[in-house]
Amino acid sequence: MDAAAHAYAPYSKFYVGAALLFDDGSVYTGCNVENASYGLTSCAERNALFRAISERGAAPRIQAIAVVNRNGAAGPPCGACRQVMSEFVTADAVVSFPGAEGPETRSFAELFPWSFALERQP
Repeated sequence: MDAAAHAYAPYSKFYVGAALLFDDGSVYTGCNVENASYGLTSCAERNALFRAISERGAAPRIQAIAVVNRNGAAGPPCGACRQVMSEFVTADAVVSFPGAEGPETRSFAELFPWSFALERQP
């Protein structure tokens, strides 16, 4: 919720915060940042990930993702965030987010079973 307090959402009034726990124990947070051209808006989850990568590189893997909003609405990560994060999650990564009936936790694989991916070499 601390990250959501920094959100810039003058158009939607939907204030989102995200925290990513990495496999080395570090945590990076982000908030959504809107723009008058809605397509240029950047979600909290991607901002947290981009911050982590820009500060320390792409090697650490995400073990857990927590998403919250100050509006009390159900809100799992959007498809764009799922796709971007899919390249950086561990096989057993989990996602916590507000659901219609309260907090929900799902495996990342359950939320996003199919992604665009480069073929990885062993």
